[in-house]
Amino acid sequence: MTDDLTTQMHRAMPFTAVLGATALRAGPDEVALRLDWDGTRCTSGGLLHGGALMALADAAGGWCAFLNLPDGATGTATVTSATNFLRPVTSGHVDAVASVLHAGRSTLVIDTELRDAAGKRVARVTQTQAVLR
Repeated sequence: MTDDLTTQMHRAMPFTAVLGATALRAGPDEVALRLDWDGTRCTSGGLLHGGALMALADAAGGWCAFLNLPDGATGTATVTSATNFLRPVTSGHVDAVASVLHAGRSTLVIDTELRDAAGKRVARVTQTQAVLR
């Protein structure tokens, strides 16, 4: 099941394949993606790069927004994204879980929590997504 979701995600958002993200689940209530720690995704000291975390959150948030578009909409695009980094990731994986805070006619606001393999929160991202028509 997750292999099919990952393939679907990679086709819809090719950068997620380059990033190495996998899909855990995707529905209107919640989208969950995973990124494994890998030395090639790190900054100094073996810390998973903040840009990798932000890209993972953006993909989860964008997919969640897409699944919640109002009738007549054709797509979505990130307008703003605010990230709070809370702890480093030095091994394991990170899961990004996105859900809708607000679904309007012209914008959606998405909240994404990122947690490490131990379940500890590593970052929180709030995005505004434009509704495209």
